[in-house]
Amino acid sequence: MNLAPEELAGALAARLLPAYLVSGDEPLLAGEAADAIRASARSAGCEEREVFFIERGNAVWDAILQAAQALSLFTARRLIEIRMPGGKPGTAGSAALLRLLQAAGTDLTVLIITEQLDRDSQGAEWVRALQARGAWVQVRPIARERLPQWLAARMAAAGLSASGEALELLAERSEGNLLAARQEIDKLSLLLPRGTRVSLADVVAGSADSARFDVFQLAQAVRAADAARCLRILVSLRAEGAEPTLVLWVLVRELRSMTSERATGTARAPLLRLVRRAARADRTIKGLVVGDGWDELALLAVELTGVGYLPLMRAAGA
Repeated sequence: MNLAPEELAGALAARLLPAYLVSGDEPLLAGEAADAIRASARSAGCEEREVFFIERGNAVWDAILQAAQALSLFTARRLIEIRMPGGKPGTAGSAALLRLLQAAGTDLTVLIITEQLDRDSQGAEWVRALQARGAWVQVRPIARERLPQWLAARMAAAGLSASGEALELLAERSEGNLLAARQEIDKLSLLLPRGTRVSLADVVAGSADSARFDVFQLAQAVRAADAARCLRILVSLRAEGAEPTLVLWVLVRELRSMTSERATGTARAPLLRLVRRAARADRTIKGLVVGDGWDELALLAVELTGVGYLPLMRAAGA
């Protein structure tokens, strides 16, 4: 059978299957799925666990089969865990996995952990055999549009709730890195009482304590149309090790506010320039455009204050 990560807990509560395959490139979700399977196996009496690492040119399949056949004097059930990063066991490995899956059952539970399997590997005979005897948990990255919802669920599990702005900022800062998101939520759960509704300021303050900066000061300088102060704050933020993506998020937030306030036809042209300026800053920070991300942030911040139009450079890929 196939299971989504969110379905795994319920399936494990119902029964422990002979074999599990956890595949995917999202380390946090894959690790949590494997942890849940291990915990369920321990609860079912699998007190002995053997772990095997499969590397290129590493012939350990005979050792794995011997471990599966060996009888333990101390425990009736065992867990054999195979970590196979590439997801391609080769001809000998595939044959060994088929034998191992046939042996899995009441006394033996098999857990295989791999990266995301390609199309050919997904149709391999050993994968089909595992689906017939156990469950395949495919871990996929959380899509950007679903990330705030996922963060809200994690907040709730930690005894917290959060405003939409706080969730959006966390999503901006943790896209593609759910482990960092969990660390931020863990930090908030330690700093705030259970039941607290986390605000945008709470999220920023969590970073301010370690980086010693306050990006809200930059937003205030933009609203005050103080270009010189914007530049001074940006220099300070850069020296403090601030994340450019966080600074860009704050500036884009101000741009959105300006867009909602200026609905007249005369304001649309400069706002379009600012949107293009912000998009270029985003691509530069991500390395998609040659340039310095902090320089682009400075140009965006200054132009947001109303300073006369600065040249909007164009380059290949911009």
